[in-house]
Amino acid sequence: MITADRLNTVEEYYFSKKLREVRGLMAEGRAIINMGIGSPDLDPSIEVQNAVKEALTHDGAHQYQSYQGLPELRESFTSFYKNKFGVVINPQTEVLPLMGSKEGIMHISLAFLNPGDEALIPNPGYPTYTSVTNLVGAVPRYYDLTSNNGWFPDLEELNKQDLTKVKVMWTSYPHMPTGATASKEQLTRLVAFAKDNNILLVNDNPYSFVLNQNPISILEIEGAMDVALELNSLSKTFNMAGWRVGMVLGSNEHINAVLKVKSNMDSGMFYGIQKGAIAALNSNELWFHELNVVYNKRRELMFVLADKLQCTYDRNAVGMFVWAKLPAGVASSEKFIDKVLYENNIFITPGTIFGSNGEGYIRFSLCVTADKIKEAISRF
Repeated sequence: MITADRLNTVEEYYFSKKLREVRGLMAEGRAIINMGIGSPDLDPSIEVQNAVKEALTHDGAHQYQSYQGLPELRESFTSFYKNKFGVVINPQTEVLPLMGSKEGIMHISLAFLNPGDEALIPNPGYPTYTSVTNLVGAVPRYYDLTSNNGWFPDLEELNKQDLTKVKVMWTSYPHMPTGATASKEQLTRLVAFAKDNNILLVNDNPYSFVLNQNPISILEIEGAMDVALELNSLSKTFNMAGWRVGMVLGSNEHINAVLKVKSNMDSGMFYGIQKGAIAALNSNELWFHELNVVYNKRRELMFVLADKLQCTYDRNAVGMFVWAKLPAGVASSEKFIDKVLYENNIFITPGTIFGSNGEGYIRFSLCVTADKIKEAISRF
């Protein structure tokens, strides 16, 4: 049986392939320390776990659920956005629960991109933006992000180009993989750029509450609801990566377009997971403080490891990664991480998987215990 042509536009996800290699080394008896994946190793709160257990006995808990999620879940999403960002969202029409924000990237692309349309994609940026764009038959069009410009797009340069085929622009602030943040002034310029060029701006925002003192939503910007959607997730903020709980927020018109796709692709989120998500979204400030205490300790140790490797980095970057520039004279990120993997039994992500502008950089994940980071340091 011949596969669909669209499979020729994508490759197996890097981590899927590389982790098979890592598991093979572990099977040989190597004590590999995995610093590659941003999958939180910490647990959700006890309140979240108890909410799920209790929900299992509720009437209707194991039946199909609404495509739009429980009303209480949508209200919790909107209360969270009001409390954390000062953004007022209508829980009935302007928020849609997702089975992880990665699912939302596909739904949004199917809803707004026709074959041949173009999508502006950050370089470096999350690889899924490219693969999904290809899968729906649209054309990836990359815009450069560099350290010289604070990992923010050169909007003046973009405005000089022919953007008539561009329908969607992907952004992610705080930025993954670099940890760069964007100011309200910069986000205001992004919204104006989208309006001027009739582009749907989609900001992917799962890292706002990890080691970040000033969380910002693009929906805070005046007029953003007209041209922007925002994706968010419980994966990083509440240690719920495997639960697959996310959300997309925006205007009623845009949310309805996404719902048309989503309602044809799943049958609603499991009731118990929704109840756990509600408990998470109602967490008090102590939760965020304690989470950041752990990540800050790990980050300080990761800086020591980066120093050992003679890498440089921005101490003001946020999120659960350390984005580090390789020493002068080291040309290949992938060769560098393979050398560390095979000589020191430590897996680090090469910057190249995020785009050509990631060459010369590596990314450390903070989803590793402090003891493991200390052990990694000792290996050098």
